[in-house]
Amino acid sequence: MNTNRLPFLDGLRVAAFALLIPYHVGMYYVTWDWHVKSPAASSALEPFMQLSSPWRLGLLFLIAGAACQGLFAKRGALGTLKERSLRLLLPLIFGMAVIVTPQAYFEVLTKVPAQLLGDGGYLDFWQAYLKGGKYCRGQDCMDVPTWNHLWFLPYLWVYAVLGALLARFIRLRGELRLPAWAWLLLPALPLALMRVYIKPLFPIEHDLVHDLYNHLQYGWLFAIGWASRTPLAAGFWAAALRLRWVALGVSLAGWAVLMVYAQQYASSEPPAALIAAARTLRGSLTWFAIVAACGWAQRAFTRESPLLREASKAVFCLYILHQSVIVVLSQALKPLALPWGLEAVLLIALTFALSGGAYLVLRRVPGLALLVGIQRTPRKATPSTPRVMGQLTTMPVTSSSTSPEA
Repeated sequence: MNTNRLPFLDGLRVAAFALLIPYHVGMYYVTWDWHVKSPAASSALEPFMQLSSPWRLGLLFLIAGAACQGLFAKRGALGTLKERSLRLLLPLIFGMAVIVTPQAYFEVLTKVPAQLLGDGGYLDFWQAYLKGGKYCRGQDCMDVPTWNHLWFLPYLWVYAVLGALLARFIRLRGELRLPAWAWLLLPALPLALMRVYIKPLFPIEHDLVHDLYNHLQYGWLFAIGWASRTPLAAGFWAAALRLRWVALGVSLAGWAVLMVYAQQYASSEPPAALIAAARTLRGSLTWFAIVAACGWAQRAFTRESPLLREASKAVFCLYILHQSVIVVLSQALKPLALPWGLEAVLLIALTFALSGGAYLVLRRVPGLALLVGIQRTPRKATPSTPRVMGQLTTMPVTSSSTSPEA
C-alpha cells in the first residue's frame, strides 16, 4: 500500500478553504436561499459564485478520499475507523449543539419571529433548540437541532468507513494505464449521467438518509481520491498536471456557456433537449474543474513551508467556526447600513481574523481543541523520516445551502 504523502495536498486543501469564506459571505448577498439575507441581496454576484459552485465540494471529497487512503495505509481499517470517528463525529456533535446554534437563532429571528419560543432571547432559544422541534414559515419549516454547514462531516465519516472496510476485505490488483485524455473524460461521464438522470428525481437534501444524488457524486469523487493513492489510479495526478491548461480552458468555457444559457432562459422554460445538454455540461464541468485544480496545485505547491503547514492544521477548525461567525457578523454590521461591497469586504476580513484568532486560542485547550477539530501537534520527524507536505487530515468545507443550477 502507498504510504507516501503527496506534497501538494496541504496547499490544495488550504486553497480550497480560501475560497470558502468569500463564497459563504457571497451567499448573504445573492438571491439564493441561505440562513440570513442582506437587504441588498441581488443577482449581481451569482455568475461569479457559479465559477466555484459546481466543483468546490467535489474537490474536497476527492482530497478527503486521498487523505483517508493514506491514513488506511498507515493504520489499517480499525485505526482508520477510530481516527475518523474521533476526528469527525465529536466535532459534529459539539458543532450541532454549540457552534451552529447562532445560525439557527438568527434564521428564526429574521424569518419566523412569531415562532421564536419564550422571551429570554438567545439563551431561551438555545434551550428550546437542544430539546428539538420545528420552526415554520408557512410550509417552510426548520428542524432543530441541525447540522447546517457541518453536513460534510457525517457524509465523510460514512465514506471513510465504507472505504476502509472495502479496502480491508477487497484487494484490487493491477493498474489503470490510461492516456492522459482519458483521465479528463472518463471520470466525467458518470457525473454527467447523474446530473441528467438522478438529480431531477432525487434533489439535493443534505439529509444523510435521503440524498441519493449527493451520495452518488460525492462517493464517486471520494473513491477516485482514494484510488489515486494506489496503483489502480496513480496515473491521475500525472494526467492532471499534464492537462492543467486544457482542463482550465474547458472549465472556463463551460462556465461561460452555462452563464449564457441561464441568462437566455431566465424567464422562460428551455426545450427539454437543451436542459439535458446543460445538465450534461454542468456535471462534466465538475470534473474538468477538479482536474484543473489538482494540476495547478502540483505546480503551485512543490515544497513544504512552515506557514502552509500551520495553515493546513488550522483549516478544519476554521471550517467548523466560519459560517456561524459570518452569520453573527452580518447581523452585527446590518445596523450600520454600509454599502454592500464595503460590508462584504469587512465580513471576509473579520471572519478570517476572528476564526483564525479563535484557532490560536483554542489549540491551547486540549479537550476543547478536539471538539473543534484541532489535532495535537505530531512528534517531530526524525532524519530517517523527513516531513513533506500533505497532512493526512481532511478538510471538510461546505455549505448547508445550494444555488440554483442546471
